Amino acid sequence: MYSTTDFRKGLKIEIDGTPFEIIEFQHFKPGKGGAMVRTKLRNILNGRVLDNTFRSGEKVERPNLESRDMQFLYHEGEQLVFMDMTTYDQMHMDAEATDGKANYLKDGQECRVLLYNEKPLDIEIPASLVLEVTETEPGAKGDTVSNVTKPATLETGVVIQVPIFVNIGDRVKVDTRTNGYLGRE
Repeated sequence: MYSTTDFRKGLKIEIDGTPFEIIEFQHFKPGKGGAMVRTKLRNILNGRVLDNTFRSGEKVERPNLESRDMQFLYHEGEQLVFMDMTTYDQMHMDAEATDGKANYLKDGQECRVLLYNEKPLDIEIPASLVLEVTETEPGAKGDTVSNVTKPATLETGVVIQVPIFVNIGDRVKVDTRTNGYLGRE
C-alpha cells in the first residue's frame, strides 16, 4: 500500500481495481480541517485523465504491474506477438495500445513490455533507433538548401521527414517519441 506521502509524478497506484499513473500532484492545507493532496491521474487501461483529491495520510493500493523483457516476433493483423525471454510463452497485444510505438518494432527486436495482471498494456522502446531507409525520392545534386525535407519510408514501415540528401539504403537515427530525424549513421 502507498500513503499520500509516497505520491510522486509517475507513481502507479490502484483505485477500485483500476491502475492509474500520477501525472501531477499538489499538497495543500485548507483554512480549516486536515491537509489534502490534489492529483491528476491517468487511467493506464484507457488513457483517460481524471482529477482526484485524497486526505493526507490516506492509503491506496499498489497495482499488480510488472515489466518483462520480451522479444517482438511479428505482426498478426492488428495484433503484436511477443515472446517471453525466460518462459518462451507467447503473448498477443493490440497495436493501438502502444500509442504509435509499434511502428518502430522490427521482427526479433527485444523490448520491455508492461504487464497488468499478466496482460500486456504497453511497450518501452529506446528513445532513438537506427533504421534503414527503404523508399524515398532521390535528391537533386547540389540542392542543399537548409531545412528542405522529403518523406522517407523506413524498414519498419514508418514514414518520417528527412533532409533532401538522404537516399535509399542510408541508415538514419530517429527519435521514437517525436518521429524526428536525428542524423545519418
